[in-house]
Amino acid sequence: MSAAEPNANASESAQAPAPISNPVDDSARTFFIGPEGLRPGWSVFLYFCLGVGVFFAVSSFSRFIPARGAAQLWQSMFTEFALAAAALLPAVVIGLIEKRPFGVYGLPVRGLSGPQLWMGLLWGIAALSLLMALMRAAGVFSYGSVMLHGGRAARFAVFWAAYFLLVGFFEEFTFRGYTQYTLGRGIGFWRAALALSFLFGAIHLQNPGEAWVGALAAGLLGLFLCFTLRRTGSLWFAVGMHASWDWGESYLYSVPDSGGMATGHLLHSSFQGPRWLTGGSVGPEGSVFVFVVIAIMWVVFDRLYPHAAPAALLREPHHE
Repeated sequence: MSAAEPNANASESAQAPAPISNPVDDSARTFFIGPEGLRPGWSVFLYFCLGVGVFFAVSSFSRFIPARGAAQLWQSMFTEFALAAAALLPAVVIGLIEKRPFGVYGLPVRGLSGPQLWMGLLWGIAALSLLMALMRAAGVFSYGSVMLHGGRAARFAVFWAAYFLLVGFFEEFTFRGYTQYTLGRGIGFWRAALALSFLFGAIHLQNPGEAWVGALAAGLLGLFLCFTLRRTGSLWFAVGMHASWDWGESYLYSVPDSGGMATGHLLHSSFQGPRWLTGGSVGPEGSVFVFVVIAIMWVVFDRLYPHAAPAALLREPHHE
């Protein structure tokens, strides 16, 4: 081979035309794909589409549960299970697509055996007990008498504990899990938290017996739970608090929860007094005292958890 041949090849290579990009294809790609993969808005849209599909697929099995008598309670339990599955499973799928560990969405697996869940359970029942004590001190709430005893009381206590734990997983992960993380990538943590907490409160208005005061309280409680996510680095505290707060309302203190009363509650409690103090059909979340309790929770939690958790806490450990 002569020495001139490589130079000729190099000249031809230098003159070869560069690949021509299609502006239309590039525009379409950037419309859907950003620097970190699928854009947040499309990710959330895909998440909810998958969630609807999972819910209808899982809930279709409820037809095997008789819709009469006590079995109606098990149907309600199964519906909450389907909702929890619809919240969690799509995030697992999208996490695989986006190559993100599931823990970044707020529920690292190691948190299941950690203290945050138990602390949340304690906070929920303590905060609600404070609310009921304030209402009792104001003379607008009476604990009444015990309606359930023995094994029947224990069975309903366990049933509603499991039920509201599923509610906690569904509502917390839907509003403060995948969507909070994904929207936060696009608009920032607190903008996403405000938007989702507003939506969380507004959805409560669809509950029978709910009112705007109760919806506002639900939104503020949701914002507080975003605060706990920011400070603890996970949703385990929020799941626990949500579950025990609802359990305390519906079973332990036997009062309306966002306008609804649970079958098989423990006490024959009652309200007396003006609606702005009792909450009326909404229950304690419609009372002015709930805002006092929310303010106390913000102050105390801020003192106990003074710093935001490192973002790395949301990530699952990688095993080589």
